[in-house]
Amino acid sequence: MIGASTPGRTPVRTLALPAATLAYDDLGPATDAAPLLLVHGHPFDRSMWRGQLSRFASRRVIAPDLRGYGASTGSVERWSDLADDLVDLLDALRVPRAVVVGLSMGGQIALDLAVRHPARVAGLLLADTMAGADPDAPGRRAAADRLLREGMDPYAVENLYRMVRPGSPAAVAEHVLAMMRETDPTGAAAAQRARADRPDLLAALGRLDLPTTVVVGADDAFTPVSDARAIADAIPGAELVVVAGAAHMPNLEQPAAFDAALTRLLTRIP
Repeated sequence: MIGASTPGRTPVRTLALPAATLAYDDLGPATDAAPLLLVHGHPFDRSMWRGQLSRFASRRVIAPDLRGYGASTGSVERWSDLADDLVDLLDALRVPRAVVVGLSMGGQIALDLAVRHPARVAGLLLADTMAGADPDAPGRRAAADRLLREGMDPYAVENLYRMVRPGSPAAVAEHVLAMMRETDPTGAAAAQRARADRPDLLAALGRLDLPTTVVVGADDAFTPVSDARAIADAIPGAELVVVAGAAHMPNLEQPAAFDAALTRLLTRIP
């Protein structure tokens, strides 16, 4: 069931699913062009895309909070839940195909969606992500336990200047820190446990037949340029864009370069 509420002046749309309620933005005009579906990373929420929601306002743009993040409720049980929630959202909105843009964990979800539901994806932009299995699954599970034990604040403070470069504009750093601090540790921990078990999709990338752009911050320590290059080399025809002056969040750190890469991708989609 689709619903809507209006706290303040910002409409918040919701979709009730059996195991969760998803909050999402659905903005822009309905046109013949495939809408953008923007998938945030961990431990963020849909507000990380507010610049893209504004700059791509000439087309329909859908930006959900993932299950257990932001204003969405519930917790995932399996890694596949995250992509399947997006399929349910597209179904409810009567969107047959979307251009899926995902960053970090959101990029991994976008890949899972493209591999398991290829008919729903018109194009892909994968930012600061990796396609292989988790390189340290036990460490990720331990990190999830720590979120439950300590809350989000220690994680947020420790990782802020790995998410963005030191010297990033204060407004960007403050926004990233606030998103991390405000995330529900229960939902984030559940997603991280599920993420530890995600499959290795590198071998499946060669089967993807859709316009793809891979973006990575030149200074990303979480998913370095080598991870991005491995994805771009594996997907036929993919473009690799390395963004100078950015770490893990180029859409916020260097929005002009990120948006230019997305604009080029959109010109390649029939």
